[in-house]
Amino acid sequence: MITFFEKIHWAGYNYLPVVVLILVLSFLFLGIKFRKYYKALHLLISKQRRSLIFNRWAEARTNIKSGLFFIGIFFIALALLRPQWDKKEEVIEQEGRDLLIALDISRSMLGGDEKPNRLEFAKEKIKKLLYNLSCERVGLILFSGATIVQCPLTTDYAAFFMFLDQIDAETISSGTTAIDQAIRQAIAVYDTMSEKKTKLVCIFTDGEDFSKNLAGIKEKAAGQGLSIITFGIGSEHGAPIPIIDKDGKQIGFEKNSDGSIIMSKLNEGILKNLSKQTGGAYIHATESDQDIKEAISLVGSFEKDTLEDKTIGRLQEKYYYFVGISFICFVLEWLL
Repeated sequence: MITFFEKIHWAGYNYLPVVVLILVLSFLFLGIKFRKYYKALHLLISKQRRSLIFNRWAEARTNIKSGLFFIGIFFIALALLRPQWDKKEEVIEQEGRDLLIALDISRSMLGGDEKPNRLEFAKEKIKKLLYNLSCERVGLILFSGATIVQCPLTTDYAAFFMFLDQIDAETISSGTTAIDQAIRQAIAVYDTMSEKKTKLVCIFTDGEDFSKNLAGIKEKAAGQGLSIITFGIGSEHGAPIPIIDKDGKQIGFEKNSDGSIIMSKLNEGILKNLSKQTGGAYIHATESDQDIKEAISLVGSFEKDTLEDKTIGRLQEKYYYFVGISFICFVLEWLL
């Protein structure tokens, strides 16, 4: 019996205080009832005459009825804790959208016009976006002059966040930004899934771009149904680009050939044009979460696809056994 109860999973353990309260009140109720019963019995009938009026069965019957009542209450209370056992595998059909996150890791993303810098600010925005999305499959692309798929499309957000958290100042590429390469990589990912109704990529960048063929890749993206949402990271007044040494310490700022400090500014124009031509939208990342709400609404406006079926092991609800025992106890208590 002990081994059996050890195997039970109590899904409603948050109701434990209520269960304890029910059991305590039931115990007090029976205690008060017994006290009043025996007090009245003592006052009305002497101990010597009691056996002449009440046989042993009558007293035992009272005790059995009380015991059955308490056991019934006890098992009703256990049923509230939602006992579960007997795990069974269930196949769940999932629906959602594929969303590729492309994150700019060029040196300009270390600009300090967003705190603590553009890169960390963008990472926090990505996390907030995914925290508020449900049943979407996400992947992570890192880009500067070249691109890499850091995390393939997955519904495992914990794994995605692990890859995202690994990106820091030491990950920053020494190359310049080529947005066309990020889009080209997104197209390549979706080319293996041509049956998809919705193809989304969300690009987090400051808009500084040295693409060789952005116009051509925009046309290709639009032709293949790839919708591009751009998140502008940074400000129009800009910020200097820090130089980080191999130990991760700032040793100065990027300078022009004449010795003046280079100011990296948010280029909204190129991002707005890119999104407009591909059926997406441009969003300026801000300190408030209004930008995240806008992105969530936008993603939700696209049609869902059927994602891969997911097999999960689920414990079966067994509360009805406990309710059944309680019912039997109450019926027996009523019949006695």
